Amino acid sequence: MFSKDFDYLLLFVLTIVSLSPSFAFPTYGSLAGLTEREWNELIPRLPKGCPQTPPGPLKFNGTKLVHDRAHPFRPPGKNDIRGPCPGLNALANHGYLPHNGVATPSQIVNAVQEGFNMENRNAIFVTYAAHLVDGNLVTDLLSIGGKTSKTGPDPPPPATVGGLNTHAVFEGKFITEYGEMMLIAWDASMTRADFAFGDNHSFNQTLFDQFVDFSNRFGGGFYNYTVAAELRFQRIQESIATNPQFSFISPRFFTAYAESTFPVNFFVDGRSTEKKLSMDDATSFFRDGKFPDDFHRASKPSATEGINLIFEAHPVVPGENRDGKVNNYVPDPTSADFDSFCLLYTNFVNQTVGGLYPNPTGILRKNLVKNLHFFFTGIEGAGCEELFPYGQL
Repeated sequence: MFSKDFDYLLLFVLTIVSLSPSFAFPTYGSLAGLTEREWNELIPRLPKGCPQTPPGPLKFNGTKLVHDRAHPFRPPGKNDIRGPCPGLNALANHGYLPHNGVATPSQIVNAVQEGFNMENRNAIFVTYAAHLVDGNLVTDLLSIGGKTSKTGPDPPPPATVGGLNTHAVFEGKFITEYGEMMLIAWDASMTRADFAFGDNHSFNQTLFDQFVDFSNRFGGGFYNYTVAAELRFQRIQESIATNPQFSFISPRFFTAYAESTFPVNFFVDGRSTEKKLSMDDATSFFRDGKFPDDFHRASKPSATEGINLIFEAHPVVPGENRDGKVNNYVPDPTSADFDSFCLLYTNFVNQTVGGLYPNPTGILRKNLVKNLHFFFTGIEGAGCEELFPYGQL
């Protein structure tokens, strides 16, 4: 099932978990769906942010101490924002990102490279994907957690700049004045509950206990690719059996397998030759948002190594529970899968972004054009044609 373009597909399926546990449409479009009159009233009130060219690869891309004197752990204050991604929370708590939890896309790209040694193209692609969906494209700011005024003045309702917490809060069809948009639930997470059960972005102790249990049963007390394969399949089966709204189509189909690799690829100390994560270190990251003491980042730029092992252990086709019933999982042949990377890119640009911003003008259109190009630079060479839904500058 894995095509020759699979390496490029991996560049897309990082969605952080590296940036969030959910990646799809928010409840309302970020700054989207506004009338021309509303935009004319709003834009003068927003501080303008010119999108910066994203950083290039690190000059030194080996392992190094990242929990150092310059980056001590500082827990968030009552006004600081933290979100569903343990990696981004740790970066903010250690000063690689602004401590308040609001950052520019360039700051996030730089932080995930410096703190975790994430491969440059991966970092660019997933960061700008998240920013295009949930960031303030006028001020060039993104919340790593919930909605905040720190990203700039709010647009008129029903639009919102909701931050990473607002990814994929509904499943099904969302009817707007511009037509239907597909919304995809961010289900079957390793340590977060399905949306249908309420809070889908906070740390879930029960699910983390299962993470530990599977690590003990299949990994000798450590989380590795073998554990990842078994736990990923278990979470899918649990959602099929308990969540009548369970959706496992693109892009969630890809990111579910990608998130399973992250604890091995990014949370294991870079000095170790064994690809396995201890439960103490897992607790430090997932629960506390903290680098373990003396933590060194990965020894080389990393992405989703091991994803093929996880998928091939228990292959599942894209699909969803239909008719609001549990145990009614039906394959969806229209969903992108591991053989159709360019379809994934095309649908994201034309359907996701296009649905959120149907008729942008002025600075919004200008910044959309720039951000979409930065987004594409993360996959240049994959054989996909760059799309220009809003023209070129």
